[in-house]
Amino acid sequence: MLNRRLTQEPFAAAPRVWVLLNHRAGENSQVLALAETLGWPFEVKRFAYRRGVPYLLLKASLAGIRRQQSDPLTPPWPDLIISASARNEPICFWIQNQAAKAGKRVRLVHIGRPWRRLERFDLVITTPQYRLPQRPNVLHNSATLHRVTPARLAQEASYWRPKLAHLPRPYVAVLIGGSSGPYVLDRAAARVLAVQVNELAGALGGSLLVTTSARTARGILEAFAAQITAPAHLFGWSRARADNPYYAYLALADQIVVTGDSVSMLTEACATGKPVHIFDLGRVHRRWVDLSIDRLRALVYRWAMDWAPKRLTRDLAKVHERMIAEGRAVWLGDPLPGRESADFADMRRAVAQVRSLFVPESQGLLSSCAAMNPAFF
Repeated sequence: MLNRRLTQEPFAAAPRVWVLLNHRAGENSQVLALAETLGWPFEVKRFAYRRGVPYLLLKASLAGIRRQQSDPLTPPWPDLIISASARNEPICFWIQNQAAKAGKRVRLVHIGRPWRRLERFDLVITTPQYRLPQRPNVLHNSATLHRVTPARLAQEASYWRPKLAHLPRPYVAVLIGGSSGPYVLDRAAARVLAVQVNELAGALGGSLLVTTSARTARGILEAFAAQITAPAHLFGWSRARADNPYYAYLALADQIVVTGDSVSMLTEACATGKPVHIFDLGRVHRRWVDLSIDRLRALVYRWAMDWAPKRLTRDLAKVHERMIAEGRAVWLGDPLPGRESADFADMRRAVAQVRSLFVPESQGLLSSCAAMNPAFF
């Protein structure tokens, strides 16, 4: 880790925390979730990234961002940075170096899979698809961190319940992602998904609550909507829209269907404790004449998963397998498990590990666990 000779004294007050956001909504949700659950005051930093900059080759640098259009990075420096994405790593190291010149240690917590060596980080919080090795500073969680809390669900349900009251119960929430890695979510896949969830809603005598996400391509929702006959409420995700019913769907749904490309949405669905179905994009059969750019990219990605270094790909199937094995979800079309899934302990472990970075080594993790606020759990 960096700056081993800098101060290690325990903190009398809450550490100063910076949360570095990036261009991916799922990763932003995770870093915010951890910051919120820690319960310490934090500042959010957003950046305007430069195009064409080889950020993977940058070390400690701000060359990858347009500083005038990004949030300021000035003293007082933070005690803790929570971040994700390789694009933010040079920024983290630049901040750490600036603070080190003033004799201050900045602890780095990275969520997901870092590009730099694992030793460069105080803590890496990862999940099965990244296939990271066992290290003292690597926390292996079952699923991603999330912002699904009873309070947030109750608040969103209270606002949206009257707006959806005209739809017959039970509700089946459908969370649609997008093409990612070896998976292609095109119009053909959207039509297959629509047929299957339409049958599910019909068998239950209920309705569909359908939302797309930041990665959903144009035309997907329209292709989906053309295939359904069940009563439905459809929401097309847009950064400009403030009336996003996503958490309300999670709160009000009786069952949830998630496309298999999104680990974040799958985790959030499972966090509700409700029955969750995974739509397996790998099972969508296509003819060779249907090959598209996305389909070719997926084929190349599958090749890379077998032959390229592991750090260049993700294996989402490992998350699916673990969720199903733990009884948290089933493949869409398979019977639901006859037992309730266990509660996630991932956030508790993550908070305990982060807090342990700010206590004397002699006290270790037990002091960190004792310091946690049980109200968050």
